[in-house]
Amino acid sequence: MKRSPLLLAALVAITPLQAQNLTNSPSNAPTNSIQQTGFTDAAAYGFSPEAKGAENTKALQAAVDQGGTIVVSHPGIYQIAGTVYLGSNTSLNFGNGVFLKKVLDQGPFSHVLLNKGARTKTYDEHISVEGLQIIVNGVDVRTFKDAYGLHGQLAFFYVKDLRISHFRCLDLGHAQYGIQICTFEDIMVENAIIKGQKDGVHLGRGKRFTIRNCDFQTGDDAVALNAHDYATGNPELGWIEDGVVENCHDLADPTQKAGFFCRILAGAWIDWKSGMQVQQSDTVVSHGRLYRVQENPDGKIYTSLTQPTHETGSMVIDGIKWGVVQKDVTHTAGVRNVTFRDIFISKPRTAFSIHFDNDKYSRSYYPGAEIPKQEGIVFDDIRVLNDAGTDFLLVGTPVDSVTVMNSSLRKNSIRFHGKSALTDFGKTTLHFIGCSFLYPGKMEFLVNTAPKKTIILKTSSSNITPDDFSASITPGDANINVDSDLPGLKK
Repeated sequence: MKRSPLLLAALVAITPLQAQNLTNSPSNAPTNSIQQTGFTDAAAYGFSPEAKGAENTKALQAAVDQGGTIVVSHPGIYQIAGTVYLGSNTSLNFGNGVFLKKVLDQGPFSHVLLNKGARTKTYDEHISVEGLQIIVNGVDVRTFKDAYGLHGQLAFFYVKDLRISHFRCLDLGHAQYGIQICTFEDIMVENAIIKGQKDGVHLGRGKRFTIRNCDFQTGDDAVALNAHDYATGNPELGWIEDGVVENCHDLADPTQKAGFFCRILAGAWIDWKSGMQVQQSDTVVSHGRLYRVQENPDGKIYTSLTQPTHETGSMVIDGIKWGVVQKDVTHTAGVRNVTFRDIFISKPRTAFSIHFDNDKYSRSYYPGAEIPKQEGIVFDDIRVLNDAGTDFLLVGTPVDSVTVMNSSLRKNSIRFHGKSALTDFGKTTLHFIGCSFLYPGKMEFLVNTAPKKTIILKTSSSNITPDDFSASITPGDANINVDSDLPGLKK
């Protein structure tokens, strides 16, 4: 066969060292074909539907360690018995009909995939995961092996430029989230279907995110924007900002009514001081670090007399287990500049909740802390598709403004409450523009029980379908300024 001049030139260009490396390449790793195509086939490293979970874990790890684009193309159910760690500049693509099934060959484990930098708090960049389908198979555990508070089936911690597409998980248990991402920049989750007991997509602190074209049927939150969280709920604390959640469905399920379509959590804490009273999940600032109480959620109150100063891990001081959270100090956490667009609420539960935790598991707001004000929350084309009469919006933190546009409500109220140690919930501008009100008869539109609350309520260009519709307000201890075109409220 006559060889082309280009091929001859390429062969001549191979150095003796390169020729030796090619000769010494392992038989199960076809280096030539990988170099020619630009892709790594995980099957070349022994990743197979016929292999045991421990073998597949080792094989897939060897494949992704090559970086670049790794493909799993042969359909089948692949057992996986441990976490596979992804580095920067890695794309992992699963073909149609490929499933990763968790098994206990090597004992319990939490994450199916996790970025390598999560263990050292070092950013990984330019990662994509496409077509991943996880079968939890009852392997639903929080090991906290890699980072305390991290327990997503698919998890990323310290990551930039991340894309997750066509993710599927239909059997979430009670312990682990579907997708968990914390301390991030520039992430996208799209075309996911997540069902089961726990949160679908759970975010911790970070900036610039998109969650779109997803279906959820979860016993807990479909989407959690938990800037603050339980001590076991996220590995770090801070602000979640500049994001979009769009074209998502909260699917009906009569057996599951807990949680929200979206939980939006804020928090605040103080500098450590001798004699302070703390409980599970409380946070303090000390020696340029954040520390959290890592105890049982039993409501027990502890008195802290000795300042925590250890640099890593956990330490018991005065009978209190303090864990180091992070080195960059903040005293507040919350959500700002986020738009929800084209959301379909079929499940009969509160659609959106903006609040503090205040129970035995967590006290988001420590008495006397700086007041965190959440900002710029926009709802555009939200459609409530059930008649349960659950709240559309529940607000239990200070928030500067909430705008609701082109949305369709039935018997769905807006409620402000004050279930925390905070005594002044500030002023909120609540503006409804071009919304449809479909409930016949009298509707309790706005209810307030928060102390020292000021609400500026505006409604305009409203579409009133029932002729007998009428809106009412229960102000409680609030100063409410109303400018409305709704029957029952307009002057």
